[in-house]
Amino acid sequence: MTNVDAGENYEVKDLNLAEQGRKNIEWAESQMAALLNVRERFAKERPFEGIRIGAALHPTKETAVLVRTLVAGGADVALCASNPLSTQDDVVAALAKEGVKVWAYKGETKEDYYRYLTNVIKTQPNYTIDDGCDLVFEIHNKHPELISDIIAGAEETTTGVIRLKAMENGNALKYPMFAVNDLKTKHMFDNFLGTGQSTIDGILRATSVLLAGKNFVVCGYGNCGRGIALRARGMDSNVIVCEIDPVRALQAAHDGYKVMPLAEAATIGDIFVTATGNKHVIRTEHMKTMKNGAILANSGHFDVEIDVAGLEGMGKKENVRPFLDRYVLGGGKNIYLIGEGRLCNLVAAEGHPSIVMAQSFCGQALAAEYAVKNRGKLPVQVINVPEAIDNEIAVLQLDALGVRKDTLTEDQERYLKSWEEGT
Repeated sequence: MTNVDAGENYEVKDLNLAEQGRKNIEWAESQMAALLNVRERFAKERPFEGIRIGAALHPTKETAVLVRTLVAGGADVALCASNPLSTQDDVVAALAKEGVKVWAYKGETKEDYYRYLTNVIKTQPNYTIDDGCDLVFEIHNKHPELISDIIAGAEETTTGVIRLKAMENGNALKYPMFAVNDLKTKHMFDNFLGTGQSTIDGILRATSVLLAGKNFVVCGYGNCGRGIALRARGMDSNVIVCEIDPVRALQAAHDGYKVMPLAEAATIGDIFVTATGNKHVIRTEHMKTMKNGAILANSGHFDVEIDVAGLEGMGKKENVRPFLDRYVLGGGKNIYLIGEGRLCNLVAAEGHPSIVMAQSFCGQALAAEYAVKNRGKLPVQVINVPEAIDNEIAVLQLDALGVRKDTLTEDQERYLKSWEEGT
């Protein structure tokens, strides 16, 4: 990249953005009290003293709050992006000014993306934090000599956990990995609430279209798809769900949505969003039958859910707005693609709301602490974070929200532990 600010331990677009980045990080911190509570304890106990943490995450203001928390705990953190278009340039400038090792800018070339991953790996991390499994894969594939010094790692997203389990099943995984995504306080909130709101935010920022009355097609009805469908319905869209899993399809039907194969939905949809974790969900065969003006967006981690190469082969491409491209097909039909088919909520918007990410990043911080405390005792497999940590995160967030929950009486506790009482 040309016109980049670079030093020994950073490469960012413009260091002059640091002051605005600091303000945005502090804005996020004002809504992330649960994580700040963890930071306060970390600053006293220093659980990561002497530990190097390598992270490939979306470099957002919320991620910066996590980085500050790990640093407060004594960690030497190195950060790069987990997607070429998800970096917030002012935020990484602020982190660089604070002395954090960081290599990222919005719109990275493929070469820079992998060079930055390599820069993080060169710091010889003892613990890795990943979003999509690219960092873990690069270490396993190109730097296996580092694995003996890695305590464990953690994966943030559904796509990455799927990838890790495939590695485990293929006997390719060589160090313990925590599935942070599988925490209830993560996927029930981040994936559902966060993805739902931020995806709509990304679509609106990119297009400024009215959602009311539109046929809004959601591909995939997992936690992310459920959240997107709910928010689209809240904007008065006519929501259609396309799903391959029979239970999820049934759930979507009972939630009041039309459920049909994508081949049928393609002919009537106005807006299409993919959130499946799979490849080529929307293909050229679907695009050929779409209406003039159809809008395509992806909220899955990788840019493979929409066959972008196939779309580019169908017509002429023209950028019409920031992060919105028009493809002119035969017969004068136009199809619009948001964010090059990458995750629209981080490309065209700012990702999940800070308060939701407080829970997710409490999970990352506490999983890292647990790993360090249990160094050498963890199995080399994909590991669930202990339920006690899940509950601790929920308590931290309830306290942050000022919400009080109920408690069991002694009699109720005895009853739940007994089997003698019946009819």
